[in-house]
Amino acid sequence: MSEAGFSLNGTSGVFFAVVGSSGVGKDSLIAYARKELDTDPRFVFTRRTVTRTAHAELEDHDSLSLDEFERQEAQGRFAMTWEAHGLRYGLPASILGDLAAGKVVTANLSRKMLEAARKIFDRLQIVEITAPAEIRAQRLASRGRESAAAVEARLNRTVVPVAGQNVTRIENAGTLAEAGEQLAALLRDLAYGSEP
Repeated sequence: MSEAGFSLNGTSGVFFAVVGSSGVGKDSLIAYARKELDTDPRFVFTRRTVTRTAHAELEDHDSLSLDEFERQEAQGRFAMTWEAHGLRYGLPASILGDLAAGKVVTANLSRKMLEAARKIFDRLQIVEITAPAEIRAQRLASRGRESAAAVEARLNRTVVPVAGQNVTRIENAGTLAEAGEQLAALLRDLAYGSEP
């Protein structure tokens, strides 16, 4: 789980990046952990801004038109931005203040942005969510956002496991509570400084 060096000491927070392939259940697990830790002010669960309308029951993000996204980006309203699947994504600049205040900030992040995150955030912890291909296929199909061909393309992408320090993997193949409790426990360890 977390390393002793990542316990919070009041000087700076930890950016907790949740990564994983489409359909592994990142947003569901983040929502579960948010509910578990909702009353503790040490935790911030940041919403991404995306240039796509959110499906309320499936996603937790703020939506902007591309023009408005680019305007806000030019104004410095994002801590980081990226492009994926033909869409623009951003994390709000407000998280920099949360980190400076010593909080644990959790966000769904593209794995291709991990190197940039390592440069932006002094303290980075990564959790990679995985799930078997057949479960991912069911989840992607049930979202109803993409054609069968688009779902197939997502499933066929080659994914290299995240390497480096401070990486934990959670397999989300059972119940939401099983994997959700693992994620919440990781976050608690960061905030309370528990040993693995």
